[in-house]
Amino acid sequence: MQTLRVFAGFAVGLMVCAVLATAPTLRPAPAHAQKLAEVKKKIERKVDKKGPATKDGPKDSAERAPFTADDEDVAVIPGIPDARVWGDSETDFARVLPQASGPWLAISGGGSDGAYGGGVLAGWTESGTRPEFAVVTGSSIGALVAPFAFLGPRYDDEIKKNFTTIAAADIFEDRLTRDSLFDDWPLKRIIEQRVTTKLLSEIAAEHARGRRLFVATTNLDAGRRVVWNMGAIAARGDDKALKLFRDVLLASCTIPGFFSPVGIEVEARGKLLEEMHNDGTLTAPFFVVPESMLSGTTRPPLTQVYVIVNSKLGPEFNMPARSVPGVLGRSIAVALTAALRAQVALIHAGAQRHGFGLRVAHVDETFNFPSRGVFDGKYMQALYDVGVAAGKKGTAFEDALPDLSQRGSTNAR
Repeated sequence: MQTLRVFAGFAVGLMVCAVLATAPTLRPAPAHAQKLAEVKKKIERKVDKKGPATKDGPKDSAERAPFTADDEDVAVIPGIPDARVWGDSETDFARVLPQASGPWLAISGGGSDGAYGGGVLAGWTESGTRPEFAVVTGSSIGALVAPFAFLGPRYDDEIKKNFTTIAAADIFEDRLTRDSLFDDWPLKRIIEQRVTTKLLSEIAAEHARGRRLFVATTNLDAGRRVVWNMGAIAARGDDKALKLFRDVLLASCTIPGFFSPVGIEVEARGKLLEEMHNDGTLTAPFFVVPESMLSGTTRPPLTQVYVIVNSKLGPEFNMPARSVPGVLGRSIAVALTAALRAQVALIHAGAQRHGFGLRVAHVDETFNFPSRGVFDGKYMQALYDVGVAAGKKGTAFEDALPDLSQRGSTNAR
């Protein structure tokens, strides 16, 4: 189980890569070869040391100062000692646990399928049964939803806007940077527009009440999950805190190789260092607690956990084109589904072992609305509507372990 989780977690982080890679399959076959040739030439062409210009100017123009694993072990965010902990450490995680009681909510990655989770939250609000969560966690697209889910139903419209009014051009530009195939400056701009000082002040107020908002990233230097205590960052309340908050959200949904890792400044032994962080789903598709807490003898501080899986959990029959994009995209999609099944099984086993409640929502296997490209607005609207209906009817979450068999569905999207 652990080996599968580690391998498949990497595939989750590459999910949107699969979407981007397979998008050209909507074009005639000659366009595949042309596009791949263009990308290959870009990669093989010698890139200037400073890298190409982006919308906001030069990106990652300076080399990072070298540091060691020992430096990383003691690195902290200056002025915010509890800004983050290692996501695989029980001892570290115990430092940031909530003082408030109540259910926890974990929101998975899923790219444009995050529309489903946004719809579930809105429908849940309409049902009148949506609770206030003591803890909300998010990874990848879940990280972008988590702050609004944490603040409650008054931000449902903001979540809806994130999935029903954007397109691919709002997420990335087809421009090679020094360390990525695409430039994610449009996504950075959206985060800057949506994450305001007002939002931070409201999150800080809830943090002071003992509630917690966590976002997961992957520290590429250490090769470990980092869990960011976003309320503690928000409580700092200055411009540096605002920038860090935005950077963490961007890092959590930064696709390896396709988007540039996000540099985050830390301090170790009196010197400033720059770490590289990217997609939180590289280590797991969603985060609740360190895995050792689920398999250990000490009961985690949980009574009820809700998990929103922004994907189907069953495999689907779908014949890929015999091309690099077709085979690569299909392979990653298969690994993604395996990762989600493994993580759901892991959290379910932990719930059975320690006696806390677990309810899981996921995209129904019968949903087969066609997607015509990357971040297709009609597709996201349809999926959002499905989530709303399930949340409103109270059928989104299952008490029993979802069917994790390999049989799956014959529906092809």
